[in-house]
Amino acid sequence: MGRLFGTDGVRGLANGELTAELALDLAVAAAHVLGDTGGFAGHEGRKPVAVVGNDSRASGEFLEAAVVAGLLSAGVDVWRVGVLPTPAVAYLTAALDADLGVMLSASHNPMPDNGIKFLARGGHKLPDDVEDAIEARMNEHWTRPVGAGVGRVTRHDEGARVYVDHLLSTLPHRLDGITVVVDGANGAASVVGPEALRRAGANVIEIHTSPTGLNINDRCGSTHLGDLRAAVVDRKAHAGVAFDGDADRCLAVDADGHVVDGDHVLAILGLAMRERGALVKDTVVATVMANLGFKLALQENALEVVETGVGDRYVLEAMREGGYSLGGEQSGHVIMSDHATTGDGVLTALHLLARVAETGRSLADLASVVQKLPQVLINVRDVDKDRVDDPGLLEAVAAAEAELGRTGRVLLRPSGTEPVVRVMVEAATKEQADEVADRLVDVVKATLG
Repeated sequence: MGRLFGTDGVRGLANGELTAELALDLAVAAAHVLGDTGGFAGHEGRKPVAVVGNDSRASGEFLEAAVVAGLLSAGVDVWRVGVLPTPAVAYLTAALDADLGVMLSASHNPMPDNGIKFLARGGHKLPDDVEDAIEARMNEHWTRPVGAGVGRVTRHDEGARVYVDHLLSTLPHRLDGITVVVDGANGAASVVGPEALRRAGANVIEIHTSPTGLNINDRCGSTHLGDLRAAVVDRKAHAGVAFDGDADRCLAVDADGHVVDGDHVLAILGLAMRERGALVKDTVVATVMANLGFKLALQENALEVVETGVGDRYVLEAMREGGYSLGGEQSGHVIMSDHATTGDGVLTALHLLARVAETGRSLADLASVVQKLPQVLINVRDVDKDRVDDPGLLEAVAAAEAELGRTGRVLLRPSGTEPVVRVMVEAATKEQADEVADRLVDVVKATLG
């Protein structure tokens, strides 16, 4: 059996791989591990406390009930905050001085899936070793509390207001005069996203903000921008923003319907934060998948880029280690560590639109600082992905990079989830990118096939 935890918690088909029994066992093990590792230290004389939230999936109802039951049976008191974004649960875990947080969500995955994310004290994601410890202690024998020792559950109905108040307190400029279309993905930010933008002064037009439990991420949100692009142009809005199911990411659309992705957003916010003296070490953290055009744009503006592996957890690790204040991914995970412990889509939207309002420039004009280079990504299947360090293959990659020069690059990496080697090439022209990528694919097949 493989590792239960993936790159962002435990995910699977709800009531298929991810059952109520598994959710309960995970909650009990998490309570025990976090207690044993000192997560509850300094709070002698009271029970540990957990914050539990979920996105809008129907399956979140039975999974939340199972998680809450597991925590209560392990002697943990629970604040139930209901349907809220992952970053809201993270913020409330810290704000309520809770010992752990639990979010039921599969993020941008289709509705039938769901997931369980655990958060440590302060609202931080768990490191791999703590997740491994939780998995190792599942189904162990333990002494169950009885009587007054069992946990109690309380609804926290003020969570949304507290979270939105926090977001608004971070804003450098109000959004008065800005018209924005908001695609809530029929997910966790369907209420708090539009509310935060309205309270910040924007004129908000809502689409896909009516969750039914069955329509989350259904041809909407940050992975399906067609409706948002059309609505922005049709309603003559200044911009549009789209969240994913749990609203830890945000992508934008300019007034002409062109997509403004995470690379653009990081550059816009990085320059704005540097101007305010808020960008630590004049550095932005990004993954190796960030477009070369993004990196060249930051270099031309005297900003440094720290690269990490693919995944927001690696961005977070690098930000913590270096004390950096801004990082993220092309997919729209943007982390502003002065204000949040995770990627936060609503926070990102607020600060992006604040820059538009503050400068009086259009979103398209602000985004033009990044000139994307043509990018080709090819997945090569039926090869041995564990041998990507083959000397002959590395030599071919080096030769391609020398040919591309400063305006191109090659990234060749094994997939972490599939039997696939990914060949990514960026070049000055689409034709050159295609030609180099096809050539490297042939080398990968010949070498690793």
